Amino acid sequence: MADSAKVYEIDPGVLLRAFRRADEEGIDVLGVFHSHTHSEAYPSPTDVRQAPDPSWHYVIVSLRDSPAELLSYRVVNEVVTPEPVRFLN
Repeated sequence: MADSAKVYEIDPGVLLRAFRRADEEGIDVLGVFHSHTHSEAYPSPTDVRQAPDPSWHYVIVSLRDSPAELLSYRVVNEVVTPEPVRFLN
C-alpha cells in the first residue's frame, strides 16, 4: 500500500482475486471508488493518469466537508466527464 495521503494503491494479488471471483460469479466490474479526505470529490491528476478502463465509473467521496459529497465520473483518454448519481431509498 502507498504510504501517502496523495496516492492510493491496491494490492495486485487482492485485485486479481477480486476480478477472478467476479468472473466466477458472473459479476461485471463497473468501476471503482475511493475517498478524498482533504479535497473535493473530483479526480486528481493521479486519479486521471491511473484510470485503467474508460468504461468504468469512478466514484469519489469527499470527506473534506460535512455532509460528505459523493460524485461519479467517466475518464476517457484523460478527459474527465461528470455523470449523474442517483441515490435509491
